[in-house]
Amino acid sequence: MKSLILIFSLALMTIGCTSQTYLDPTTLSSVVQNKEFDFNATKAFPTNFDVINVMNSMPGSTGTRILNLDPGNGFNLKKDLFSVALPYFGRAFNASPGDAINGGLRFESKDFRVKQSVTKKGNTMFTITTVDQKESYIFTLEIFKNGSAFLSVSSNNRQPISFDGNISAGGN
Repeated sequence: MKSLILIFSLALMTIGCTSQTYLDPTTLSSVVQNKEFDFNATKAFPTNFDVINVMNSMPGSTGTRILNLDPGNGFNLKKDLFSVALPYFGRAFNASPGDAINGGLRFESKDFRVKQSVTKKGNTMFTITTVDQKESYIFTLEIFKNGSAFLSVSSNNRQPISFDGNISAGGN
């Protein structure tokens, strides 16, 4: 009886250790090869300690620097358009007063450069650089084999920020 309980509990633990697949491998390789996909951000990792201290001082907060995001945050990459809608938590060095509508990283770029490479572990790495924006943005996206992704955004005017999320086939 003890061995049956042990086997059953080991089976349950093994099932819980499986990784989640966000996109099937054939669709993932197709969208990566075509360079047309959506990045859906699920978590934000701000690097500004002022923001982290404010988050930690709120009632009911835990000592963490991870922010869970609602659906609808991310970017869409197509051959001729790079559309970004991401929140920003950090310090901007050159504020634009009166521009509260465009808070965060919200823009569309038609002039951008995409560089694709492969990491040592076989993951796909994209470096997307905007050319036609007031600020110079560099988006570094690492796509893992299960469809999850990690995005780092750096700018000449803001502190860097990172996002965790997943890849989906490009929408309309």
